[in-house]
Amino acid sequence: MKQKKITALTAISFAAALTLAACGGGGGGGGGGSGSGSNNSSSGSGSTGSGTTTVSPTTGNVSTPQYASASAQQAIFDQINTQRQACGFPALTENTLLDQAAQAHADYIGKNGGTITDEEVSGNPGFTGVTYTDRAAHFGYPTTASYATGESAGYYTNATLSEATYGTNIATAWSSGVYHVAAYVWPTTQIGIGWNETTYNGFPEAHGVIQIANLQTMSGSVPLMYPCEGATGVPYKVVGETPTPPNTSGAWGPAVAVGANQSDTIVLTSATLTDTSGNVINLQVLDSAKDTNKVLPAFEGVAYPAAPLTPNTKYSAVVSGTINGTPFTRTRTFTTGS
Repeated sequence: MKQKKITALTAISFAAALTLAACGGGGGGGGGGSGSGSNNSSSGSGSTGSGTTTVSPTTGNVSTPQYASASAQQAIFDQINTQRQACGFPALTENTLLDQAAQAHADYIGKNGGTITDEEVSGNPGFTGVTYTDRAAHFGYPTTASYATGESAGYYTNATLSEATYGTNIATAWSSGVYHVAAYVWPTTQIGIGWNETTYNGFPEAHGVIQIANLQTMSGSVPLMYPCEGATGVPYKVVGETPTPPNTSGAWGPAVAVGANQSDTIVLTSATLTDTSGNVINLQVLDSAKDTNKVLPAFEGVAYPAAPLTPNTKYSAVVSGTINGTPFTRTRTFTTGS
């Protein structure tokens, strides 16, 4: 059966500097590709550079999520927030201005052939702004916010899944990529989510967009680590990502990430995974100084296996490095999905 190849792009834009970085597409292995065996999922996330903290914008924030029950938006919101809080990262608050910007971009994707893209082209149907920050500003989001980031994802399958399942799968796929996991480990406080569904070859094609903004200082001991202790259903492989993470070819394993505050600098020195049989996997370690793609910010570090992991397997992760010159080691256990 002919299937559409969905690619994904992503961008981060600073509200002040209007910088663009990271064009990416990735897959989620077990977690991001559940459902039909012939599905195709892709997703993206990006991060970069440094910024200054400003007063938190509150316009558009809602204390109780307004997403419809069983919707893809609610599923994405719940999936990301559940994981963030389990790991100690701050929960994200729904912001209706970011919702409008994300929804407009999801609709733009749907109106322009379903090709996942971070940027919009003036004159195309549904255009509201070139970058994520442009679109946030278009809908009135304060330009004084420290950061405005965005991720776009596409999901196509020949199975009919519930909208919530599509949302959960896309959110899980984002968590596995070297340049995707930012949504889970950045100290942001606000989120907006957009969703659009079309069909391709007679089957559902879903387009999800999130915008996360307002980088703030976290309390407690940093860096924090993802996946969370005892996490299950972790995707066991990534099927492609752009830019391609260093030292990878073909499919590789899911990201293990640490995140701190915007004023911190993380340097990773080593990372390993050990399965229940005692097999040790040395991970690639990446931080802002090592990242030849110049995507990771100084406050984030990511480690990843150069080959896929084994499905339904428990692993112990150990990540070591320095934060602002002070040594740290973080350990977690997690289990991959099928």
